[in-house]
Amino acid sequence: MEHGLADPLGAGRVLVTGARGQLGTALREVFPGADAADVAELDVTRPIALGYAPDLVLHAAAWTDVDGAEDDEAAAARVNVEGTRNVAALGAPLVYYSTDYVFAGAKTEPYVESDTAEPLSAYGRTKLRGEAEVRDGWIVRSSWLFGWTGHNFVRTMLRLGAERDEVRVVADQRGCPTYVGHLAAATRELLSRPGGIWHVAADGEATWAEFAEAIFADAGLDCRVVPITTEELGRPAPRPAYSVLRSERAGAPRLPHWREGLRECLARLRA
Repeated sequence: MEHGLADPLGAGRVLVTGARGQLGTALREVFPGADAADVAELDVTRPIALGYAPDLVLHAAAWTDVDGAEDDEAAAARVNVEGTRNVAALGAPLVYYSTDYVFAGAKTEPYVESDTAEPLSAYGRTKLRGEAEVRDGWIVRSSWLFGWTGHNFVRTMLRLGAERDEVRVVADQRGCPTYVGHLAAATRELLSRPGGIWHVAADGEATWAEFAEAIFADAGLDCRVVPITTEELGRPAPRPAYSVLRSERAGAPRLPHWREGLRECLARLRA
């Protein structure tokens, strides 16, 4: 799409896929009139028959189990590649949410849209192949998503921090922890911009260990973080050591710092 939507809030009939996931939940708040389709209600791995023609699709449905994708790349591809192809076949402009894991992590400065994608993992490969299915719309690469619902790092650390005196957390991977509420709001802003690839991630950067320390500090939990290496963690899928995202495109949405996102997320959880 060469030009954005002139009136993003008046985009017509909007469909949100993966509507009950953490990002989908946030998108439904920003687009309150959208049609919400949960994975159980809309199997994107099959040809989709809605009975109507949406004017815009926010495609948040995805296979996000990074290690599970390493064990079964074909299953991840059915969701992330074939699923995106089926959603794109609806013919509406599409917002596809991609990931920092499309990069190898060899850089020591932020990745921008023109950098070559070289995913290390099956998950990253399937998300990159999913990008290629988008013919009309926006590819939004973001990083380390967390929110007040669903399975994510913040909710896991809160649980562990309440149960244990210390936790071992990786300290040699660096990225941008991004609050889904901020990403959803930026999506609305992005709709008035031209299509193509956009990097939209929180301001600031952190390691997983630094992120965990901030979670415990802001939540008032007395739990010590023991930094470990990725090798010590021993997960099946390789992760990029450095995957900070920034945009080189004019008019790119600027998200708040990840610490602000964390504070907002914790406030939602307390409520």
